[in-house]
Amino acid sequence: MESPHPYGKHPEAAISRNRLWRPLPPVPAPAAVLALALPFVLALALGLWGLDRGGSMWRDESVTWQVAHRPVGALAELLGRVDAVHGLYYLLMHEVFALWDGGPAALRLPSVLATAIAAAGVAAIGLRLAGPRAALCAGTVYALLPPVQMYAQEGRSYALVAAAVVWATCLLLRGRWVAYTVLLVLACWLHEFAVLALLAHAVAGRRVRAWRWSAAVVVALLAPLAWVSTGQAAQQLGWLGRPSWADWAAYAVVAGLCLLLARGAGRELVTIALPLALLPPGLLLVVSLVHPLYVDRYVLYALAGPALLAGARAARVDLRGRARRAWAWAAVAALLVPLGWWSVWLRTPESRKDDAYAVAAAVRERARPGDAVLFLPARRREWLLSSPDVYGGLRDLALDRTPTHSRSLWGTELGAAELRGRLMAAPRVIALLDPVGQPVDPYPREAVKRQTLATHFDLCSVTEVRGARVALFARPGTCP
Repeated sequence: MESPHPYGKHPEAAISRNRLWRPLPPVPAPAAVLALALPFVLALALGLWGLDRGGSMWRDESVTWQVAHRPVGALAELLGRVDAVHGLYYLLMHEVFALWDGGPAALRLPSVLATAIAAAGVAAIGLRLAGPRAALCAGTVYALLPPVQMYAQEGRSYALVAAAVVWATCLLLRGRWVAYTVLLVLACWLHEFAVLALLAHAVAGRRVRAWRWSAAVVVALLAPLAWVSTGQAAQQLGWLGRPSWADWAAYAVVAGLCLLLARGAGRELVTIALPLALLPPGLLLVVSLVHPLYVDRYVLYALAGPALLAGARAARVDLRGRARRAWAWAAVAALLVPLGWWSVWLRTPESRKDDAYAVAAAVRERARPGDAVLFLPARRREWLLSSPDVYGGLRDLALDRTPTHSRSLWGTELGAAELRGRLMAAPRVIALLDPVGQPVDPYPREAVKRQTLATHFDLCSVTEVRGARVALFARPGTCP
């Protein structure tokens, strides 16, 4: 006997109405509310737990902090030169700080709220395609995923992008094309790699004319940002290398797990969840073999796919019988123990590459009035820009024009000859350096910094800080 088609006997009729599938039978309102509310509350609670992350802030967050505190005019001038891809997010954070300049809490709260909204959105998709039990499980899984927890507490745009893409996917299922288009354009302007979600949506929506129009509008409205950011790509993404074996291994594990979870799941849910999980990161990895672009956080929203598949599989588990319930609880406990350890670690400074606040504290302890500061390389000026009380008390030897006046992220520096003259006149220098083993910049002014310090100064002390070194140099024979 032929299995019933999800569109009924006449699939073209459903397509002509701009609907992808017939909805499930109506769900009782209390069950629907519970399925969406519990993941929202869980994600919100996890986001608020340890929000200060041990009093730390890593350098990407520091960029957000210092850029969002600039006047709107100066911010616009910066975006014309660099970081246009994050421009809408910086403007949003500028308004947040205008309302409440609450330090790291204000910096991270938008991401916390966005993650909670995304968890509810994952549940809403599950409710639409698999029912309330699967919805509750999917939203809960999404909220618990370690990368989701990490970026829920980070002052960058990735959690907001994920929320916008997830709810755009929900609107896709409902055929709300204007709202879908608006939300996906918003996601792309928060970070342009959100456009890769269109590839995932195309698997389900390609036969629907309204979706094709929506996709065309999204691409057209993203084009100006893409054109500007392409011109900034060298300085924006120049630090990226080709994907490592660990990147490919992680993708292979997620892909294998998703394919396993998809077995036995409803075709409608698989058609949405599997492409969302695999296509955006997969394409970015492949492109990065030629032109490096891949960072996992750029496609954070893809984790909604595994969460939906895991939620649907969990909802199908038969818990009838004492023995089955015991095995189910044992499996949950086995998963929660490492997840709990990982969640605690995520809320410590050690979970990030560096800690700008720790660097500033180390400088504060060692600095004397009139001391000079030197950044090796120049981009490490970011470590102090988010601590103006420390930075303002030091003489920045290499600085030519401040970040705001130079319309740049870290300011501009003097030429090599003038820089050497200033450095030779300084009695004490606090140098901020990368950890041992990091490659050094080959530029002439960076070489002058290193050579002059090595030749004309004594190294008095070196303090290892998370992701950095704080070194004190003094003229020969004058170390304290």
